[in-house]
Amino acid sequence: MSEQLPQSPSEEARARRIAELEFRLSRRRVGVRPMAAVMAIAVGLVLLGMQWKDLSYFLSPSVPLTLGAEGAYRFEALVSNRYAQVHGVPTVRGAYERADGALYVLVGLRDSPFVVRRPALPGEQWTDGRPPPQPDQRPFAVRGRLLAQADARRYRDALALMERMGELQPRDGRLWLLIEGERPGTDRGLLLVCLALVTFVVLNAMLLVRGLKRR
Repeated sequence: MSEQLPQSPSEEARARRIAELEFRLSRRRVGVRPMAAVMAIAVGLVLLGMQWKDLSYFLSPSVPLTLGAEGAYRFEALVSNRYAQVHGVPTVRGAYERADGALYVLVGLRDSPFVVRRPALPGEQWTDGRPPPQPDQRPFAVRGRLLAQADARRYRDALALMERMGELQPRDGRLWLLIEGERPGTDRGLLLVCLALVTFVVLNAMLLVRGLKRR
């Protein structure tokens, strides 16, 4: 019957080192440390929160709110971040901006709190450094995304300029912006981004639970 020889001190130290490394590797299989997973979840939720307003519009009804026409506006139907339609007479002056290589006009509807952002029409071409042309004065109907002034932060300065021109009548102290052409359910890129963020948060939550269980 053979007997097992005693291990030398160096062999015992090597065995302990191997066991320690195996233990560390088993912990790393979780994927991330709990604190890293918590931070990743927090970042994902913050980014998802930044997309929430656009996502809620993406999921909102595609039937437009009818806000009426000049002399008969339906102010009781005003709801921010909804698809809406309105008809009116344009203000004499407007504001211009360039975005994504195109020219846009912000023009008000007279005697109302509405400002419409739409692509520039023929005859409304504006050259930088020169006075902007008068917006087309024909009455028009428009559909698009309706935003209360407080929700249209990107256009804060333009809306303030339109208000100072004196042709608009703020409703309860604020204007309303209607962005022509933006329909619910059309921004597929936004949906993909939100799905990716949700997947990222869920994955890190699963890793966090697994990590805590192993501990």
